Amino acid sequence: MAQVRNKQVLLKNYVTGFPKESDMEIVEGSITLKVPEGSSDVVLLKNLYLSCDPYMRILMYKDTPLSLGFQYSPGSPLTAFGVSKVVESGDPKYKKDDLVWGVTKWEEYSLVPSAKILFKIDHTDVPLSYYTGILGMPGMTAYGGFFELGCPKKGEKVFVSAASGAVGQLVGQFAKLTGCYVVGSAGSQEKVDILKNKLGFDEAFNYKEESNLDAALKRYFPEGIDIYFENVGGKTLDAVLLNMRSHGRIPVCGMISQYNLSQPEGVTNLANLIYKEIKMQGFIVSQFYPLYPKFLEFILPHIREGKIAYVEDIVEGLEGGPAALVSLFSGQNLGKKIVAIAPE
Repeated sequence: MAQVRNKQVLLKNYVTGFPKESDMEIVEGSITLKVPEGSSDVVLLKNLYLSCDPYMRILMYKDTPLSLGFQYSPGSPLTAFGVSKVVESGDPKYKKDDLVWGVTKWEEYSLVPSAKILFKIDHTDVPLSYYTGILGMPGMTAYGGFFELGCPKKGEKVFVSAASGAVGQLVGQFAKLTGCYVVGSAGSQEKVDILKNKLGFDEAFNYKEESNLDAALKRYFPEGIDIYFENVGGKTLDAVLLNMRSHGRIPVCGMISQYNLSQPEGVTNLANLIYKEIKMQGFIVSQFYPLYPKFLEFILPHIREGKIAYVEDIVEGLEGGPAALVSLFSGQNLGKKIVAIAPE
């Protein structure tokens, strides 16, 4: 049985405030490249790409309010979504060299329950890294949240916050494919330019340059907003509530502006949910996984025909993982943040 090096990213301590690289550490252990004898429900994976996502910050709380079927604890590797190759499988559903995406650990090799694998990868004419983003969890998040909860209709007005991120950039493009008018907000002029010139948003603005978000939204949506895809929370949500149209929909995907605050910001305009009969609904992406085959039928032709673009921000090497994750909360990332840890 071959034993090989297994570099890992461990959580050192539970986190308060903004995460720092020093909250994590790189260690080098070893692993035997063999599934334990008699194990019929575990798979040994070689991890290729790891996904950096904002929800990972919530799992760094000692008493995390988020339930995803896995938690973080000091001294253990981070857990997240990733693209992997099967080294050996005790589960007959998987065989050596199968490519899969699902839940794995931040390390070079992982022994995981086969139930953590979500889907085999059958379409390899697109970049494998896409299965951490546009064809993975963020893609399903955008698809399910926008179409299943947003219920868009042609001609409607759509606003997307954190619009250049892994999910937001897709929601905006799905809105355009549906015939909607779409505006996105982001945190730099470079991101605004990408939204308008690469991703096809009708308009975009830098929220950091807007002293009055209510006035900014009235400028871009003089008739109001039909669908707000919520990624940030806080002051943005409060301003949006003033500008929603009657019977508007707000799929609540994330609230990244609140994750690092010891005291979350209050939202004062919630009464508009009543006055305008607005539907506001939070969701966890796993409820949409049964739609994955339908989702692939929808999105793969658009990717192949160049009708949907996807911006990736790839960091090479597991050593860059902590900095990559921390960058999500300082606005340094541009598009979908990914850690590439092994050649394909």
